[in-house]
Amino acid sequence: MARKLTDAQVAAYRRDGYLFPVPAFDTDHVTASRQRLAAIMTAEGGALTRRTNQKPHLLFPWLADMIRDAAIVDAVEDILGPDLLVWGSGFFHKPARDPAFVSWHQDSTYWGLSSPDVVTAWVAFTPSTPLSGCMQVAPGTHLADQMPHRDTFAGDNLLTRGQEIAVTVDRSKAVDIVLQPGEMSLHHVRLVHGSEPNRADHPRTGYAIRYIPTYVRQTVGERDSATLVRGVDRYGHFEAEPRPRADFDPEALAFHARMVERTTGILYTGASQRRDLGDGRSLAGRG
Repeated sequence: MARKLTDAQVAAYRRDGYLFPVPAFDTDHVTASRQRLAAIMTAEGGALTRRTNQKPHLLFPWLADMIRDAAIVDAVEDILGPDLLVWGSGFFHKPARDPAFVSWHQDSTYWGLSSPDVVTAWVAFTPSTPLSGCMQVAPGTHLADQMPHRDTFAGDNLLTRGQEIAVTVDRSKAVDIVLQPGEMSLHHVRLVHGSEPNRADHPRTGYAIRYIPTYVRQTVGERDSATLVRGVDRYGHFEAEPRPRADFDPEALAFHARMVERTTGILYTGASQRRDLGDGRSLAGRG
């Protein structure tokens, strides 16, 4: 299979901990995806609930297709190798002129995975710019070990526990991950990153997909689940996830509910409190 990323791009990712912009989908594909998401949000009262936004690829066939799409998976394979699972996914949605933000953090803080060999593909559904609160990254910080974090549970923080890194981040060296609809960025699980509120007159929406090699395993709580999207799983560390047959299919809903309970237990291990999974704030539950 032909490679999507060049040697120079892979080297840049390994050096910096991120890569952007990487082309993924054309205008028609993104427009259709945005319309599907809008319909789901309308049905849920204007914003995805935290519960629906935990692994929504288990509930909607079009997202199950997206996490498997070669436009994304080819690039991830160039970094992680040929045997790939999707461990999680979720939307980061900021309405126009919204105070929601993402504090500086490392994704790996509460995920419980055995290895930092994790790549997030962040697919832009709308323009992601400094004005609209695009992701900002601290280059090279993925080369450090896991850093200490503190929980804030701040109401406007889009992260599960409102976690923020407990060390000073040099904001002068931050890089804005600017993306147009249909483009994506790739970032390492230990890269320090965050984002500011959306000050633009349009929403800022992205879909984050978490890819892992099949040798990675969960070290916390009950047996976790994942979706094989390429290659062969020779390890069986995760319960295999079924593809939904239709939006909110009853069997898919039942499986999703079981997995949300398990993953919520993992994400909140050691926490002093939990957020309500049923409210309307559109959060990416795996931060």
